[in-house]
Formats: sequence, structure tokens, C-alpha cells
Amino acid sequence: MEMIKKYAGILMMLTLLVGFTSCESEDETEFNLPGEWYTNEEIDFGAYTWGRGTLMTFNARNQGTIGSAGDPNYLVFEWRWIDGGRLCQNADTAFFLCAKPRLSQARALLLPKVFVSLGIKFFVMAKLHFRPYIPNQTVLFPQRIDENIAANDPVRIVNAVVDNLNLDNFKKLYKETGRSAYHPKMMLKVIIYAYMNNIYSCRKIEKLLLRDIHYIWLAGNEHPDFITINRFRNRVKEEINNVFTQLVLVLADKGFISLDVEYIDGTKIESKANKYTFVWRKTVERNRTRLMDKIRILLEQVDETIAQENSVKDTSVEFTPSMLSGIANELKEALEHRPATKDKEEKKTLREKKKQVRELEGYRDKLMEYDNHLDVLGERNSYSKTDPDATFMRMKEDAMRNGQTKPGYNLQTGTENQFIIDFRLFPNPTDTLTLIPFFHSFRHRYNRLPAIGVADSGYGSEENYRFMQENGIEAFVKYNYFHKEQRPRYTSNPFHAESLHYNAEGDYYVCPMGQHMNRIGTKRDRTVSGYTTESARYKAQRCEGCPLRGSCFKARGNRMIEVNHRLNQYKRQARERLLSKEGIRHRGRRCIEPEAVFGQMKYNMAYRRFRHVGEDKVTMDFAFFAIAFNIKKMCAKLRKAGKGLITFAKSMLIGLFINRYKWKIATSYQMNQKKAS
Repeated sequence: MEMIKKYAGILMMLTLLVGFTSCESEDETEFNLPGEWYTNEEIDFGAYTWGRGTLMTFNARNQGTIGSAGDPNYLVFEWRWIDGGRLCQNADTAFFLCAKPRLSQARALLLPKVFVSLGIKFFVMAKLHFRPYIPNQTVLFPQRIDENIAANDPVRIVNAVVDNLNLDNFKKLYKETGRSAYHPKMMLKVIIYAYMNNIYSCRKIEKLLLRDIHYIWLAGNEHPDFITINRFRNRVKEEINNVFTQLVLVLADKGFISLDVEYIDGTKIESKANKYTFVWRKTVERNRTRLMDKIRILLEQVDETIAQENSVKDTSVEFTPSMLSGIANELKEALEHRPATKDKEEKKTLREKKKQVRELEGYRDKLMEYDNHLDVLGERNSYSKTDPDATFMRMKEDAMRNGQTKPGYNLQTGTENQFIIDFRLFPNPTDTLTLIPFFHSFRHRYNRLPAIGVADSGYGSEENYRFMQENGIEAFVKYNYFHKEQRPRYTSNPFHAESLHYNAEGDYYVCPMGQHMNRIGTKRDRTVSGYTTESARYKAQRCEGCPLRGSCFKARGNRMIEVNHRLNQYKRQARERLLSKEGIRHRGRRCIEPEAVFGQMKYNMAYRRFRHVGEDKVTMDFAFFAIAFNIKKMCAKLRKAGKGLITFAKSMLIGLFINRYKWKIATSYQMNQKKAS
């Protein structure tokens, strides 16, 4: 250490010596003096003092100026050698002596003639210098692009994660012959990083591949155009879902999530379809019924010799487009085989018959259109002509604020620790019928069901409660009126069926007047999904003359109630779970789990509207978004946990971790593929 200090002192002395002696020659002074100089100290020149930053200009003829032209204190002076120094003279013959400026520090010593007794002042003159600017510079050894990318930049994590994903299923999408395709890892990196930065347009991604250093580094200086990027997205619309599953499994193994708890909620996202291309089931069915009546009336006017004469009289017959085509063909053949005539009445009749045939063909085409509409509708109530998979729903984001329905999809997401662990699109606007298929999606993806399911009251139905109970899922799912029951001022209506006393042994209810309401039967209803519900029916014996009749019910006769005992039992169990300590914790977490994800998705990442047509392409697009969302959330979690200064080596540990658990991912995929086949 002492040796280092000794050599450092010697080096410093040599540096100072060179600095003070490097500009002793007159030639060097004369060469460096011409030009513009700025002072950083005050200058006393006669009766006027120049401040800091004053511009001094010198030419090659030993002439100088202080200040700018037009200034009343603007001075012009010349320099002369007197006894080894500089004598500066202006127009007023005021002199001051200057020391020779040095290159190292350009310092001049001023000796004012009038103010000698005031002391000596120093000022430093600095010449303007610019760094070299060579736009078309040629570099012999080009530098690495990633040298200008920060070590903790999320682009490095994207690169490390994608490099270690299993993309063997992508190989079957390419051909061995033809031009070499862009590497799928490169394309996947670029698209995911673009989605992380709210870039969803292929044209914008193409521009960024030429301008942004992060995209250039990810692409390896490759420049795929927007058509290639869009084709890649459509090509991997099935395999990208497996990539999302891989990432979730890695997050689970890394400790970010556990896959034991799933917070479920849904949101409606508008489709790319036109708002005014709707097709409604009720309208189609009504118009189809009217068309059938028109067809029957028309066929009654047709020649009686056709084969369908008897069926025309039967109004219960449903005509089909093929049946109408056969009738039209028979009429054409009958008209063609008629002999030519010159009678005006016969010609008029023939024209009417031909007109009827054309009208029948038009009805046939219209009936075919209505049947196609019904086939596309399926069990839905509406769809869009430009996006047949989209259903018209009421959106929260209603700019017109008139409750206008828009084509969209019901996006169901499962989250944990604000990570998206599962998603699926549904055409029905309500959430009740989506819970069981969504759990099936979770099982298909991870070969198991979550241990705990948390959802709001929109999922509280008998069918859903029964499914979760039979499959070992601890349900923290609210039901209707749960929040209303928790209000301090809430009081139940004593005349409601839920408030009446029930005797389980005798299977009867007791009304407020003490009258027994005995069971009279069972009512069975079938839901849209095919689930059968059973409701017991109870009826009072004598309600005439009851003083509480006006408050109890208003129908005629004796009061009758319907009670679903199984649903009531599920509600009691759900109430006990929700009011427990664990239930309160999950209820609090549910507000910040899927709701926070939806807020970040729509407002932070501007993902408010789908940009593709068709359920398969929309699912593909959201899979890309979900992958980008999870990686972005992982970076935020690491930064928040105090690991914001992640180096490139630390980010590579994620990739090594993926390699460690790649056998789990491959096993999961093999099982999923067997199920799908």
C-alpha cells in the first residue's frame, strides 16, 4: 500500500510539472491564443468591471475585443510584448500588464493601472470544445449491443425465461424444405416483450425492431416484417397456451404461487366486431315463423298437381330449404312441359306461375339464411356477423351511458398473488354457468384441481356448490344477500320462507300464526347446463280470516311456498366458511386479486379491446398477453422485494431453475396431450 501511495505521488508531481511547463514557448501561445474565450472570474479594465462568462475574442494579429458589439462598454485592444509580458492597450490608452497564458489552464495575471493598490485579480479563459461528431463513422470492431442495456432491465429476464422454455411442439409447425424461417424463440421474445410494453400492433413491432435497442438485441439484428410477425402469432395459436402453462409451473416452483388457491372472477371485453352487425335469436325465430306462413300461403296458390299438396294443408309441417328446392324444381318442369299457347289468359296465368316460382326460390334462400343464423347461435341469444363467436353483452365501459350492448367475450380468469394462473373465454354474459367449465380447464392444464376456490356471489348456485363439495374444493363463494345479511341494521322479513320455522322431523313449516304448512309435492326444474334442481312445496290449510294475511301474501287461496333444502344447506355451509377467520382473509384477498389484475390489464396496459376475430385467435392473443403480464409482474415482485438491482447473472438463474424442473413440465404436457387425444 505504501508503495502505491509513493508511486501515485510521483505520478502527480510529474503531471503538475508537465502542466506548468507545456506552454512556455511564444509560438505555442500565439497558436492557441486566437479564437473565442470565456472568463470565469471578474476583469477590472479601467473604470469598468467585466463579470464572469464575458466573451473575449482574439485574432492572429494580436487584436482582441471584450464584450459584444453595440454594448457601450465594448472594448477593442491590442497586445504588445514588453519585457517578456503582454501590454494591453485600448483606445483610451489605459494599460494593464498580462502574463503569458498557458495551454494547461489559460490563466492571465491582470495588473490594472488605475487600481494597483486594490490588489491583483485572476481570471481563467476557456476555449470552446466539442466532442467529435461523425455520423457515418466506420468502426473496425463493433461494440456489443447489450452493453447499453441495463443489467436489471426486464428484457434480460424475458430473454432468459424464453431461452429455457420447452418449444419442441413448435417444430412440427414448420417444413423442412423451403426458405429458412425465423427462429421461434426470437419471435416469441420480441412479441412477449412488446406486449409487456403495451405494444400489440405488428406494424409497431416492426418499427421498433429497427429503432429500439432492446428489440434489436432480442431479435439478434433480424428484421421480420409485420406480416411475418402476424403469421407467427396465428401459427402458434394452439401451442402458445402450453407456453403459458409452462410459465405458470415455473412460477409455482419458484415460490411466487402455490396453485392451491384460485381467485376467480370474470370481466367482459369488447370484440373487434362491428357494433351494429347483431343477430338476435328472438328476431330470427319470429321472422322464420312469419316466413313459414308466407310459404304455406304461396304453396296453396300453386298448381294442385304438385306432390306436396297434402302437406300444404297440414300446418304442422316444417319446410326445409331442400324441400322447397324440390317443389320449385317440380314447378319449373311442369311449366316447361306446357304447350305453347296464344291465349292471353293462359299467358297471364303462366307469367303468374313463373312469378310464384321465383318468389318461392326467394323464400327458400331466406329460410336457409334463418337456419344458418340458428346454427351459429346455438344456445346463445345473439352473435355478430363480423365475429360469429362474439355475443352481445352489456359492458361496464359504456361511453354512451345508455346500456347499449356490444359484441364481446366473457373472460374468466383465475389468479393467485396477482398472477394469472388460468383463463378461458365464454360466450354467455353471466358467470354462474362458467364456474364448472373453468374448473375443468384448470384440471386439464395442471392435472389437478385447486384446494381452495374463492369467488363472488355471481357464482353461488346449487350446481356450483355441489361440484366443489364433491371434488374436495373448499368453497369460499358468496351467495345472494350475503352482504345484505352482514349489515348491522339488517332484519329479516318474518313472512319470508327463509324466516319461517322448519320442523325437520315432521317435514313442515310453521307460519307466523302457528299454522302448519305441510308438504304437498316436489317441483323439478332443469337449468341451461342440464342440472336438475328439486324444490319442496308446502301449503297452508286455512288462511281465510287470518289477521296477518295482508302482510303474509296477497294471492288467492291458501299460501304455498317452495323451498330448495339442498341449496339452503349449501348456503349455511358457505356462511360458516365466509365468517371464519380464514374466510375473512380470503374475502379481503379476493378484492385485490382478480380485480387488481383487471385494473392493471385495462388501464395500465391498455388491453381493453380484443384485436382479433374468432374465439381461437382471441384466445391466442390473450395467451400472449397473460405470459407478458406474468413476466412483468414477476419483475415487479422482485424489485419490490429489494432485488431491484438484478444482474444478468441473477436473471440467468431463472433459466437454470427452469431447466431443473423441465421434467415436470414435459410430464404435464404429455398427460395433457393424452387427455386431448
